[in-house]
Amino acid sequence: MKFLDQAKIYVRSGNGGAGCVSFRREKYIEYGGPDGGDGGKGGDVIIECVDGLNTLIDYRYKQHFKAETGIHGMGRNRTGAHGGDVVLKVPVGTQIFEDDNETLIADLTELGQKVTLLRGGNGGFGNAHFKSSVNQAPRRANPGLEGQEKWIWLRLKLIADAGLVGLPNAGKSTFLATVSAAKPKIADYPFTTLHPNLGIVQIDGNSFAMADIPGLIEGAHEGTGLGDRFLGHVERTRVLLHLVDGSAEEDPGEAYRVVRGELEAYGAGLTDKPEIVALSKCDALNEELIAEKAASLEEACGQKPLILSSASGLNVDRALRMIVRAIDRDKEEAANQVPAPEQEGWHP
Repeated sequence: MKFLDQAKIYVRSGNGGAGCVSFRREKYIEYGGPDGGDGGKGGDVIIECVDGLNTLIDYRYKQHFKAETGIHGMGRNRTGAHGGDVVLKVPVGTQIFEDDNETLIADLTELGQKVTLLRGGNGGFGNAHFKSSVNQAPRRANPGLEGQEKWIWLRLKLIADAGLVGLPNAGKSTFLATVSAAKPKIADYPFTTLHPNLGIVQIDGNSFAMADIPGLIEGAHEGTGLGDRFLGHVERTRVLLHLVDGSAEEDPGEAYRVVRGELEAYGAGLTDKPEIVALSKCDALNEELIAEKAASLEEACGQKPLILSSASGLNVDRALRMIVRAIDRDKEEAANQVPAPEQEGWHP
């Protein structure tokens, strides 16, 4: 299954059914009159967040979705049935944007969350609705209202607690494969990872989701390499694990600055997130080189980097425990935040 995190689709709600013009004419029954029923309401367009999906691949080959039209009214005061709704099922973390791909309509972050995107047109009144003391035989009925239509963008941002960032071949996929059951592609050439991967990590009875994204290179925000669009999948994370390849980078400090520059150019508060910096692939280095490259990295990031090796397991558990502490700390800070009186939704 291919990973698709963005799709443009056309949606249209159903038209309302037309009202009916009808008169009761039955033999041996006096006092006939108008008995035209109302039309049924058109179907709505609903987007629902469901379990079991992790991509928008369902919207690659079908882009048009239309709800059903309401049934027209009929004689004997029979109201037409409502048109069937069309329900689009999307994975957790899907955002809905207008056609300009900038105006956010809804952000679906919880399982079972529903959004009624477009409402169907109301059904028209039948002639029985217009009966009055001065017009006892109306010969008019309303047509149903038309439905609404628009083009929208669906954009998926993975829901993860921790995110892996770094240059290509920094060891991100190897780390994810080591600490979780995820099986990302691993090879000795750049841009092995072409789409984000998600894994569930367990350590000391704690469990959290970790996202691995394609590597960043200098100029990614301008479209170089695979670009920086995949950074959207770490926007929701609580902590970032920044891996710098100790075996291939002559100047780890400069490699760190390149990635941080791309994070800053992307924005969305990524540079404000808690960051754990690690010098990876240290099993291929001697102690002297490790000390030298760790010093260069520490000078660039302002903190002592973690010496890490996914292949040998060096400090892997320590890195996971640091991530768990950072996640718990972020959750605690979020829980302790009290909205100010002038903020919307605040009640004394």
